Amino acid sequence: MKVKDILKRKGSDVYTADPDDTVFDAIAKMADLNIGVLVVMKNDRLVGIISERDYRNKVILKGRASKTTTVKEIMVDQVLCVEPNEKINLCMKIMSEKKIRHLPVVNDQKVVGLISIGDVVKSIIDKQKIEINSLKNYIATGGAYPA
Repeated sequence: MKVKDILKRKGSDVYTADPDDTVFDAIAKMADLNIGVLVVMKNDRLVGIISERDYRNKVILKGRASKTTTVKEIMVDQVLCVEPNEKINLCMKIMSEKKIRHLPVVNDQKVVGLISIGDVVKSIIDKQKIEINSLKNYIATGGAYPA
């Protein structure tokens, strides 16, 4: 299974913020959309990512004001990305090792989607269910392949 399979299932909507937006506006947008991350874009170019975790760690816990702090001040600007043809297992490895929950999907330097750890886990579980059912059918038929 590949990243493009996840995007086919869930869609390729990507919600964005501008680096000059206030953190307050970015967090309000996340709340309105019921999401936990925004991709930060400037002139159609990926420049960062901002999450609820960034807000907690870099604004609230530092005593900063979200209405005067800009997205560019707290965003992660070294963003790990994947391509649509990347295998899901590699995404799981990246997310686990780097302790991140979201990966922008980039094709020809354009953001074409965003996947979450939940998307990756669901895909792996779905694949395992198919494999288990295939094995059950194989065992139930005495090891005979279907005609």
